[in-house]
Amino acid sequence: MSLIDREQGATGASATPPPGSGRRGPTVADVIRAVTAGPLPVRVTGYDGSAIGPADSGITLAIRTERGLSYLLTAPGDLGMARAYVSGDLALEGVHPGDPYEALRVFKDELRVRPPALAEGLALVRGLGWERLLPPPAPPQEALPRWKRVVGGLRHSRTRDSSAISHHYDVSNAFYEKVLGPSMTYTCAVYRSPDDTLEEAQASKYDLVAGKLALRPGMRLLDVGCGWGGMVRHAAREYGVKALGVTLSRAQAQWAQAAIEREGLTGLAEVRHLDYRDAPHEQFDAVSSIGLTEHIGVRNYPAYFGFLADRLRPEGRLLNHCITRADNRAPHRSGAFIDRYVFPDGELAGPGRVISEIHDVGLEVHHEENLRQHYALTLAAWCRNLVEHWDFCVGEVGAGTARVWGLYMAGSRLAFERNGIQLHQVVATRNGPDGVNGYPLRPDWLA
Repeated sequence: MSLIDREQGATGASATPPPGSGRRGPTVADVIRAVTAGPLPVRVTGYDGSAIGPADSGITLAIRTERGLSYLLTAPGDLGMARAYVSGDLALEGVHPGDPYEALRVFKDELRVRPPALAEGLALVRGLGWERLLPPPAPPQEALPRWKRVVGGLRHSRTRDSSAISHHYDVSNAFYEKVLGPSMTYTCAVYRSPDDTLEEAQASKYDLVAGKLALRPGMRLLDVGCGWGGMVRHAAREYGVKALGVTLSRAQAQWAQAAIEREGLTGLAEVRHLDYRDAPHEQFDAVSSIGLTEHIGVRNYPAYFGFLADRLRPEGRLLNHCITRADNRAPHRSGAFIDRYVFPDGELAGPGRVISEIHDVGLEVHHEENLRQHYALTLAAWCRNLVEHWDFCVGEVGAGTARVWGLYMAGSRLAFERNGIQLHQVVATRNGPDGVNGYPLRPDWLA
């Protein structure tokens, strides 16, 4: 999702600052020309008055300050772009900051970055001043780099996981209400039609999960990483299930418990502020994990799925719903922007790895489904909500954090559309003696 790429200077390029500016040395346009290749499909303007790229492109990347240029030069790629954009030193004109999808699509499809030749790079730096290579302080929305997080504990220790979850989820419940909508569901919805509303699609997702788990009145459900309690409340309200949810986010747990009381579900539904590893040592009829696996760490999959298996009664069902890589060879760790601004310590594996790990703890996998196109539609709906409520959201969390969310959701939508990442639901059972699993000959939720 790099924002800086090259245009060879013919179309609307002006590398010379305005007369009388008194500025000497390379301009912002010179820098862009040096680090990109091919024609620019967007206009790039600099704080020094220089510009490059077609004036009628419809999208302009405005580098507003010297600090913004320093961000781009000292952390090329996603991280430098994010720092400049989040701080307001770089702006995208022609798209709304709550949904910069169209700009990101153009950048991905039509812009090409190239490293400048050594001599060219040295000449640029000398002209700009060596101080330009001193990284400015990162915006306050940025998490520490991975190597510094060890101060807060080892990767995926309880204390460090708690800090990572808080970074992402304890932003503002009021902000999430506007972005996620009334269901407060921060996971992939299921669309029967692209014309479904977000609320209809989220209800369809919960019904799909309930069907795959064969939920019936009187059953007991454990929902790990339950967020704001959407699945817990739905299962209790629509299926008469006694449901317990656990979340590491204190803000989520408080909101969910208040919603349970408002909806008259006390006694059936409950959400506790707990690490999933501290969930009750009991056996449930069903276990759902909707959007938690991404936070666990791939090396911890055996312990995680083993924990879920231990919480299932014989013939009980597990549904695991998580984002994955598109294949099993891709790196597990996320890129710099996602790791620093969105999901610190988040990791994704391929769907085959997830299914293998579920099998390896003794569960039997019966069904798998890829919902990546549904997640693209979900993210588009969240972006529309952010655009609609932009002023409120900025007032609630600040412009920088609101820009992080617009960039993250629009970029994720593009990744799901292009099959860069996927969303898989896996259904498995804990078998009883002699392989008895209680699973029907054909999926009962499709009947």
